[in-house]
Amino acid sequence: MALFTMLQLRASLKRDARILGLDPGSKTIGLALSDVSLMLASPYGAIARGKLASNAAEVAKIAAKEGVGGLLVGLPLGMDGSFGPAAQAAKDWAMAMGEACGLPVALWDERLSSSAVNRMLVQEMDMTRARRAQVVDAAAAAYTLQAALDATRASEQP
Repeated sequence: MALFTMLQLRASLKRDARILGLDPGSKTIGLALSDVSLMLASPYGAIARGKLASNAAEVAKIAAKEGVGGLLVGLPLGMDGSFGPAAQAAKDWAMAMGEACGLPVALWDERLSSSAVNRMLVQEMDMTRARRAQVVDAAAAAYTLQAALDATRASEQP
């Protein structure tokens, strides 16, 4: 399955379909879900990172339950915007996940999403390190998904 741009992904969705944001880490995959109007992203949770088939089955189950029409996967570009080994691994994983789930996939730059989320959780919410570890993956997925929704919303308006 080919990768979509975020604009193509939005255009391909059926009415009231949601987007599921995925932030694949080495140990967990953060999940975020858009609303049906594609205006707001909310943290959804996290799943343990394992074999692709197992993770795809979990993602497909969530997608079916929540009316998801497409996936957005965070792309870990280098700080200078370069496409390095981590970005290539994320792209390959995203394509395989989309294929396994039967859903279109787009990638979105996730540089500093975890850092921004951690900073917010410490400074604004005064959250402990242990509690941050529990919520940071889903919050980072929501941060990335929200950025993609915001950036592409303006181009949809007449």
